[in-house]
Amino acid sequence: MKKYVGLDIGGTSVKYGLVDENGVVSNKDHFETNSDDQKALLNDLTAAVKKIQAIDQDVLGIGVSMPGVVQADGFLTTSGAVKCFTGINLAQLLKERTGLPAKIENDANAAAIAEKWIGSAQGIHNYIGLVLGTGVGGALIINDQIYRGAHARSGEFGWMIVEDDDIDVEMGSLNFRGATVIGLIRRYNQFSRQRVDDARIIFQRADDGETLAKNVLKSYYHSLAKGIINLEVSFDPELVIIGGGISNNTEFLNNLNKTIEKVKATHNSIKDLDLPLVKAAKLKNDAGMIGAVYQFINA
Repeated sequence: MKKYVGLDIGGTSVKYGLVDENGVVSNKDHFETNSDDQKALLNDLTAAVKKIQAIDQDVLGIGVSMPGVVQADGFLTTSGAVKCFTGINLAQLLKERTGLPAKIENDANAAAIAEKWIGSAQGIHNYIGLVLGTGVGGALIINDQIYRGAHARSGEFGWMIVEDDDIDVEMGSLNFRGATVIGLIRRYNQFSRQRVDDARIIFQRADDGETLAKNVLKSYYHSLAKGIINLEVSFDPELVIIGGGISNNTEFLNNLNKTIEKVKATHNSIKDLDLPLVKAAKLKNDAGMIGAVYQFINA
């Protein structure tokens, strides 16, 4: 049985584990992302790999999922919320430190391809993946392949402009309107005296009748719905899959699909079209590790 180290580097935490050739993850653990200190984060990643190697000395490589624009050789043109990794060749650095070959993949691409392998997109040939976390990650799968674009920037759906903002256009982007952290939580904290760092608190306050929470969620759903409709009419996918912690919330998915239908109903050119419903990713927090390792399986 072939086995690999899976690393899923996020803006808040790094998840890691032992992933076998069937996509089964074991020995999972995590640590906080030191996103401001390149050397410290590299040391933490190296320690995680060596911990997995101590468990199974026969691991064949390291699959890494992380935000940003990732070149084929493992060079990071950008690195999203993990800013200290911008401009480095992470694959090369990990190999130098561990002796194992490393393959790096954009986190949304990794999650999307994992869902095709053993998740919600099995048997689907054309679909869109969205990951709602610190920002909005995206992946476009066309004819069973990740579409990367001319500069490996395809899928940066978070950069789409979905709302007007005359002062700072980026504040109207899907990142700042549809992400869980810099979208929903940030906007709630702008107006609340009781700051939160967990979206679940906002949902609970809305259920308890708090006007602010209900209004922020309504605006959040509306921005996200517009972004998804833009993608659906642009690419005509069979399916749209959403990952990230918020996708585990059934209330969120139900309300998002209802909002998509409401927005669509007011658009005369598309109101009668059969657009796909948004579906939750199946693999949850393991998707990044599984998709990153799939690069070795599919090599």
